[in-house]
Amino acid sequence: MAVSSHSISAALPTLHLGGKEHTIQTGCGSVSVTVYGDQEKPPLITYPDLALNHMSCFQGLFISPEAVSLLLHNFCIYHVSPPGHELGAASIPKDDPVLSVEDLCDQILVVLNHFRLGSVMCMGAMAGAYILTLFAIKYSERVTGLMLISPLCRAPTWNEWLYNKFMSKLLYYHGLCDLLKELLIHRYFSKEVCGNLEFPESAMVTACRKLLEERDSLNVWRYLQAIDRRADISEKLENLECKAIIFVGDSSPFHDEALHMAKQLGSKCSALVEVHACGSMVTEEQPHAMLIPLECFLMGYGFYRPCRFSGSPKSPLSPCGIDPKLLYPQSMGVKLRPIKTRVSR
Repeated sequence: MAVSSHSISAALPTLHLGGKEHTIQTGCGSVSVTVYGDQEKPPLITYPDLALNHMSCFQGLFISPEAVSLLLHNFCIYHVSPPGHELGAASIPKDDPVLSVEDLCDQILVVLNHFRLGSVMCMGAMAGAYILTLFAIKYSERVTGLMLISPLCRAPTWNEWLYNKFMSKLLYYHGLCDLLKELLIHRYFSKEVCGNLEFPESAMVTACRKLLEERDSLNVWRYLQAIDRRADISEKLENLECKAIIFVGDSSPFHDEALHMAKQLGSKCSALVEVHACGSMVTEEQPHAMLIPLECFLMGYGFYRPCRFSGSPKSPLSPCGIDPKLLYPQSMGVKLRPIKTRVSR
């Protein structure tokens, strides 16, 4: 892996100190936003998966030197935390209403207006990808592009519904017990890094397990309730007015969901990158596999990565792009699905 598990653990306090945390009041409660970088630069919004925040969901990608030169060079990063998921968050009062995905989506609009942001680039993982995709559908003029990791777009299947109900019971009555943490770990990571009788689990997984202990169980329960009640937005994807790139591990429980979403987005400018031997959280498990596809995607918007090497590839999403197959060698462990391109008039 491009980023070692030990470096991820060591980087936790550094990442926290590097950003400025803001608490923003909305009509649906308060939301925490951690800002990194120059606020004069174009904005990039992130939203994490269940029981995670930006440090446990996106740090593997953002501490990569190549990603720093690509993302922090071009963007100011606004890490939005689901309610009660920020570091040191207190338990949300029990009498507060449980928010819906629509409420979480509308909170993002308040965040953008608070910082006086216009159109933003978005990066979301799993449940967070659903929230940002819904936001892009509702407020299309506020989204420039979508970078989605193992996204959801359909209503829960019966299997997921039962799985979520079981997790809800555990969260509500037993908190973040060992069994629940195990279920979440397998939601995020592949078997290759989760360990078995022959090999111990990756230090990256161990670090994530420790971070889960910091979450308030009822706050996680609230987020799970929202995402468990989500509607199918498959048909609405045709109304997206922005480009999207989808990353998914072939061992992710949401692999089929990502394939379905990519198919629905086929009439738009979209790309699907499948990462071999990887779970849902590509940003942590194999962030190196995201770098070249991200660079190609962002070059279609005019962003670039300053480096001493010349000849960065042109974006396969641009009309003059070269054959995408030349940009993603199998040695990277990345398989690129065909990309459809539409030239704007």
